[in-house]
Amino acid sequence: MPYPEEFEGIAVTQDKPWHQPSHVSYPAKARHPRDIDIEIEACGVCGSDLHTVAGHWRELPPALVVGHEIVGRVVHVGSDADSGFKVGDRVGVSAQVLSCLECERCAEGNEPYCDGFVSAYNRAYPDGYVSQGGYASHVRVHEHFVVPIPESLPSELAAPLLCGGLTVYAPLIRNGCGPGVRVGVVGLGGLGHMAVLIAKALGAYVVAFSRGSSKRKDALELGADEYVATAEEPAWDDKYVSKLDIVLVCASSLQGVNLDQYVRTLRIGGKIISVCIPDKSEKLEMSAFALRGVTVGNSQLGSPQELRDLLELAAAKGFRPWVETLPVGVEGVSQALTRMDKGDVRYRFTLTEFDKEFGTGK
Repeated sequence: MPYPEEFEGIAVTQDKPWHQPSHVSYPAKARHPRDIDIEIEACGVCGSDLHTVAGHWRELPPALVVGHEIVGRVVHVGSDADSGFKVGDRVGVSAQVLSCLECERCAEGNEPYCDGFVSAYNRAYPDGYVSQGGYASHVRVHEHFVVPIPESLPSELAAPLLCGGLTVYAPLIRNGCGPGVRVGVVGLGGLGHMAVLIAKALGAYVVAFSRGSSKRKDALELGADEYVATAEEPAWDDKYVSKLDIVLVCASSLQGVNLDQYVRTLRIGGKIISVCIPDKSEKLEMSAFALRGVTVGNSQLGSPQELRDLLELAAAKGFRPWVETLPVGVEGVSQALTRMDKGDVRYRFTLTEFDKEFGTGK
């Protein structure tokens, strides 16, 4: 592999179904003087990866390497980089790899909302290069979007925090989650289980909502104070009228989620925040008559500073995502995506053994 001109990765290609990936080589993006090159050692498998390769959101290029919960070691630091990273540091990269860094939104710590947003994969840089993700040997990223990984966080457990964890942390912290705040978490999957962990670490009282009762034991073990099986208790909302301050919608699909019922659970001034991005055919629907003194909104990822804060919180409080590891490679990636499609994971996958697949780590 002629690094730094080419990287290797496990890609979904147009000539095969999404669950049959291939080992490929591809050109690295042009090096910017503030870029940092990272040799990858772990990468989380996010629901966004599945939605992307299955074509739920947008068209795929001829070959695409997904993955945006990247942990690895710095192997090169750009000549103009000034963030203090050095070769050998263990660092992380989330789902955003570039913004303009000049607009008002960037200056205010709202980089994910910048018009110059470039995602970790399947998004064009200003020069036209289509970004490639973390199921790969290396990644090259502007230093602003690289964060240090606290020493106490194992790489395979830190990885899911980099996107999934950040996606729920940002709306919680931005909407006042803390001691005395009552938070409802809708959907106990890859995002929802981390929302419970994080809300509890922030001091909130947490009510977990799931369709059935099969996840009750898990929810309580994660730290939820109460659990509601909404499909088994049709009038469950009668018990929770005006009880919650924040409802965070983390479900992978909006089918069967009656938002009007969740509005009833909110105190006046309460907020429903959705981080659910399902198939593009699904709609966020609710009755206009239900909106009485509450706010409905959404949240997109989180800033690099919020990611640093989240990792420090995890290190300080000791919470960890529930993770199953799989070796990266054609078989491992196929298994991870296929099992995720079936809901066969409690609650996140992290790909490991990158050195064996790509001959790195030397």
